[in-house]
Amino acid sequence: MTPEAIVANASVDAGVDGDVERGATNPATLDVATVREKTSLASRIITSVALIAPVVGVLSAARLLWGVALHPLDLYLFAIFYFITGLGITVGYHRLFTHKAFRASQPVRAIFAILGAMTLQGPVTQWVTDHRKHHARSDAEGDPHSPNLAGPGYFHHVYGFFHAHVGWLISTKGMERGMLYGRDLFDDPMIRFIDRAYFAWVALSIGLPYLIAYAITGSNARGIEALVWAGLVRIFCFQHATFSVNSVCHTWGKSPYVTGDKSTNNVIVAMLTFWEGWHNNPHAFPRSARHGLRTAQLDISYLVITLLTKIQLASEVRLPTDQQLARIARTDSD
Repeated sequence: MTPEAIVANASVDAGVDGDVERGATNPATLDVATVREKTSLASRIITSVALIAPVVGVLSAARLLWGVALHPLDLYLFAIFYFITGLGITVGYHRLFTHKAFRASQPVRAIFAILGAMTLQGPVTQWVTDHRKHHARSDAEGDPHSPNLAGPGYFHHVYGFFHAHVGWLISTKGMERGMLYGRDLFDDPMIRFIDRAYFAWVALSIGLPYLIAYAITGSNARGIEALVWAGLVRIFCFQHATFSVNSVCHTWGKSPYVTGDKSTNNVIVAMLTFWEGWHNNPHAFPRSARHGLRTAQLDISYLVITLLTKIQLASEVRLPTDQQLARIARTDSD
């Protein structure tokens, strides 16, 4: 079956998880919090460490750089780990697990789940359930990270932006980690195993740059240097690039499709997140494997999915038809 034959319209692909993630279920009928009323203490502690440690890495890097402790190997490892772990979020957590925009074998699913965990953005079940709820209640009460619910006025806009960027991570993250938004994942033994081993993937994300650099140079100091740059600094950079999708892409940008929320396409965020910054597009067509829906909109994550399809590691790639694109396109957008 060709990708064009599998559409990403909200009127098709019935099913409980699909309806919830696309907002096809009326948000008014869904509880604001279905699992817990607030983020658990354990989640707050873990998230705080995940936020603070990369900052410490950036400060350490600045101090190291002052002593000219930056080498080409550090930059190569930074780029490699930024790319492969970033795809764990964009292709894996987002398009594969959250929206089921394509199908993949269990080994491929496992690889993307592990790579996503290596960004330190939480286990796949947590990320997916939060994001499905975001789509179900986008920019409405219950959206875990909307910047547009704090109220009118400059102070509230700033507070809302801060909440959408990082504040939600210690206030509303993980509240929906249950069956309503994640039954398909909790029913998968492999995903549950990868979730339970989350801290192993965190250690791998930070430790691998050290081990690779040490193996190449034989220097403990160069290993630590790589750990800082390709580990902590890389995690910091990609985290805040991803967080910008929640904050920036619901504040500034263009909205070529009518979605009923304030999602936008922002080219700067897109370039930092392998083109996840085309955020209005997947809010219009959540099950589309391609987010760069217009000719000039590059989408590296979709190119990776296309490559996986060509080598028969992915299938049933979902794309909207031209008729569906035209049906909700704004006539006043360029």
